[in-house]
Amino acid sequence: AVNDWVYPTINNGVYRCGFATSQEAYDKAIDELTASFDRVASILERQRFIAGDVLTEADIRLFVTLVRFDEVYNVYFKTNTRSVSTTPAVLNYCREIYQMA
Repeated sequence: AVNDWVYPTINNGVYRCGFATSQEAYDKAIDELTASFDRVASILERQRFIAGDVLTEADIRLFVTLVRFDEVYNVYFKTNTRSVSTTPAVLNYCREIYQMA
């Protein structure tokens, strides 16, 4: 399921980067985060939501991290290999979910 890789590599991945206690730990976390961010972008280029065409819990879990990604995690946790604002599929996804509220 989507949450099996989104949580450890994205939701928790940003914290693994920010609180890494060694360069090796940071490198592993940022590589996994970057790969998963690219995976999310690829999925969202083909479908409306992360698990298909219907909003699910997986989307809410992903959205809460993505909405803070550029302004918080890129700056303070050094997760700046990717950004929501420069990834059209991910940016549009965030906009759509935000507008549902």
